Amino acid sequence: MEDPTLTAALGRLFGHRSFREGQREVIDAVLAGRDCLAVMPTGGGKSLCYQLPALLRPGVTIVVSPLIALMQDQVAALVARGIPATFLNSTLSGYEMSERLGAVASGRYRLVYVAPERFRSQAFQAVLDGLEISLFAVDEAHCVSLWGHDFRPDYLRLREALARLGEPQVLALTATATPEVRKDIAAQLGFGAPPRATAEVVVRGFGRPGLTLAVTRTRGREQKLARLLALLPEHPVAIVYCATRKSVEWVAAELRNRGLRCLPYHAGLPDERRRETQERFTSGWTDVVVATNAFGMGIDRADVRAIVHWEVPGSLEAYYQEAGRAGRDGQPARCELLFSWADVRTQEFFLLGSNPPKALVLEVAKAIRGAPAGRPLGLGEIIAQASDGSSAGAMAVETALGLLLRLGAIERLQDPQGPDAWRAGPDPEAPRAEDLARLDAKAQRDDARLRRLLAYAGSPGCRHATILGYFGDPQSQGICLDRCDNCLGRRARLGPGPHASGAGLGIPGSPPPGREPTEAEWVQIQKTLSVVARMGGRFGRHRVAQVLSGSKDQAVTRAGLDALPTHGALSGLTIAKIRALLDLLEEAGCVETVGEDYPVLRITPFGADVMQRRESIQLPSRAPKAPKAPKAPKAPKAPKAPKTPRDQATSGAPRAPREKPSSKPSAPDGIVARFDALRAWRLEEARSRGLPAFRILPDRTLMEIARARPRQRDDLIAVKGIGPATLTKYADTILALLARIK
Repeated sequence: MEDPTLTAALGRLFGHRSFREGQREVIDAVLAGRDCLAVMPTGGGKSLCYQLPALLRPGVTIVVSPLIALMQDQVAALVARGIPATFLNSTLSGYEMSERLGAVASGRYRLVYVAPERFRSQAFQAVLDGLEISLFAVDEAHCVSLWGHDFRPDYLRLREALARLGEPQVLALTATATPEVRKDIAAQLGFGAPPRATAEVVVRGFGRPGLTLAVTRTRGREQKLARLLALLPEHPVAIVYCATRKSVEWVAAELRNRGLRCLPYHAGLPDERRRETQERFTSGWTDVVVATNAFGMGIDRADVRAIVHWEVPGSLEAYYQEAGRAGRDGQPARCELLFSWADVRTQEFFLLGSNPPKALVLEVAKAIRGAPAGRPLGLGEIIAQASDGSSAGAMAVETALGLLLRLGAIERLQDPQGPDAWRAGPDPEAPRAEDLARLDAKAQRDDARLRRLLAYAGSPGCRHATILGYFGDPQSQGICLDRCDNCLGRRARLGPGPHASGAGLGIPGSPPPGREPTEAEWVQIQKTLSVVARMGGRFGRHRVAQVLSGSKDQAVTRAGLDALPTHGALSGLTIAKIRALLDLLEEAGCVETVGEDYPVLRITPFGADVMQRRESIQLPSRAPKAPKAPKAPKAPKAPKAPKTPRDQATSGAPRAPREKPSSKPSAPDGIVARFDALRAWRLEEARSRGLPAFRILPDRTLMEIARARPRQRDDLIAVKGIGPATLTKYADTILALLARIK
């Protein structure tokens, strides 16, 4: 039962009648003087957990947040209620910063929001030294963890700041911390290490029964656009998340061309335009925003009816955080992922850029330290010396610079009149072996998070239960909320069961439900995955299909693949049917194609679980066969007319030869012309490099390019068979070639 005094304060100060799930437990811990780690979903009301205690106790509450828009919105809302609050971040001029620091030092404010980089400033820390700090709240606390999906190096300064401030009470809050990340947050903030006691951990409220979660398989952006256009009329207030800026611009333009009022949002737009977009969406001037993940933190609009992910996000944490921005008013909302395996390559590209190999980090440090007479080096010079010049390589160099800067190996010289430069820093030993080992561990963890998201996309089980289990919500784990495409699809087929909520069957616009494999199909799936596993990720799709079919082709026997115990495991199927099964297993996330010059097939961790039947997949539903229409009775043949003398005279004349049907599949002339031009270019490129032609690009990829006719890099990387390495080597040449062909 709620404390009437605390509930009365909640109503008097914030106008709320009751606490949301988990809020009361966190506030009780804070008011009792205990450190606390609160894990509550987006929209769960985390900010109240430090705002209410801040007003019930003497002293000032410091709120650390990396989200400038969020802190500005919260301060504006507090000031509107007459609560003394302010923020300190990079948007302030030097004069404004000085004025506010003076007001903070005089004790004018009860809540002070600061960006984490503020702890680099000695002047700011000197101001804090003279304050009575009642609570130190760390918002977005997953940023302190190297294993969190949004690690921020400046958060590592907080442990040192807490020690300097005399170890004030800490409340850490996040919406996206798995059990592993929670453990790391506790370690980084010193929970449980003297003089701090072990923090109380509250994990609540991850169940979002108002959200319908769905995954729709798509091929190409035209299919995605058709699905999006079907969704928006039913869910008119929506955020469409894209992985790249170019995707944002393309989707927004296509929607505007069809008369929809929408705005783009990404980090490449001017600050003023982004601020205007945010204000227009919040005020209801526009109901659709197409954005990268830069949009959404702190957006205060409760009636968002749909979150659509145009492309695959990098982790299940990022997906659920963004999905949680729908339905905050408690009304039903839809969260749909438009899934395409081509998009996975984009995330793998980002992983390469955000996890530089150890050798690259050392090369960057060497280039900067080896500059003559300690001359600072610009970014372009460092990229030229330390990387291969590819887009992923350039991104990896920038990541390496951030790491080396944090470790003290280098210093950044910021020039307001020109680009930044870097020179050797105070620590000549950095990076050390343990720093590089952490890099390897982070890369493995990031890759595992992406694979976990892919397993979620291919899972036939309850999507809510999968997410709740992933985050470890003790009150919701294992519960089926009956609000996802898989569960609703099963209920639509089988009828209401003991788990049914009584809601309507099916979802408007949902893809057809899948089905569980039969026992015979399970045998085929397990045999196929076993062969892929035994071949060790060294062979391509066709060779795998040959082994499964029992082929004695020379390439199979020369490699000794006919000696595998699983050779001929699916000898009753044709190569074409086996390849179709491999395609299905790739779409389900059980196998993946890797490599650019020579694509090979390998089993995924999820596929290994499916092979052991620890996990399941869905197969396409069988469409019921339409009954055959009765054949119309044949009309009686007309009697043949008797041959005329002329007929008889010409009956022995030779007939004109018949034209043989082409053995090639028909295709529009434009596609054929592009395909032929691409083959001619590939042959010339292969000869110049001394390689077989297929090592440049296989025919099937050339045909996909010819069909898609990409006009820019984002279009080209969406083509199956094109990855970051191929894009770097050949994108400009291929796009220029296609531009010359009508």
